[in-house]
Amino acid sequence: MNGLAASLPEVSAIVAGSSALPGVELAICPPATLASAVGAALKGSRVGLGGQDCHAEKSGAFTGDISAEMWADVGARYVIVGHSERRTMHGETDAGVAAKASAVLRAGLTPIICIGESFAERDAGRTLEVIATQLAGSVPAAAGNTPIVIAYEPVWAIGTGRTPTTAQVAEVHGFLSRTLETRFDASGNAIPLLYGGSVKPDNARELMTVAGVDGALVGGASLKAADFLRIAEGCA
Repeated sequence: MNGLAASLPEVSAIVAGSSALPGVELAICPPATLASAVGAALKGSRVGLGGQDCHAEKSGAFTGDISAEMWADVGARYVIVGHSERRTMHGETDAGVAAKASAVLRAGLTPIICIGESFAERDAGRTLEVIATQLAGSVPAAAGNTPIVIAYEPVWAIGTGRTPTTAQVAEVHGFLSRTLETRFDASGNAIPLLYGGSVKPDNARELMTVAGVDGALVGGASLKAADFLRIAEGCA
């Protein structure tokens, strides 16, 4: 819940800087109030548009909600589903996240499906158990035949300034790779795995060198074009 019309110059700066990063796929997921304006600013550029959430239904009496088809209508390519803040603050379940991911696929877009453990779960040694449960319940069966993205975001690292060690990130991403390959065979290997959780310009390059990490889901550091582009450079 960040960004007003005054933030649009940051979008223009990201578009301008993206030309220096031809090998990096970039996307911005603005608040819904800025979707049309950001979409217009991104038109014709290499930077994709995405939504931060969606409803599972196409339309109906769901005041305040936004469907995946609505995101497609403003030119979005992606929609984030299952972000930890949605799971924690709005009580979203794995089944609900899977329904939203299916809706994103229905609209012809790519879901970015978020999973991750809390500090209490990690402290109890349950990280992989929690990840396995969320992955099984949040990823729809159709995902093996259509493009999806998985984002691992340890809840205890989001906005806290705390970042897992590279060994901890490698353990989870390796587990994700093996689990997806088991479930979807060869197509599981093609599913991009992003890391999210206090990704910053000064740690992005190190995180992107971890085996199995294909990119970053960036939170607060994406609000300034200079920081976002420095992180993107770390992904190159």
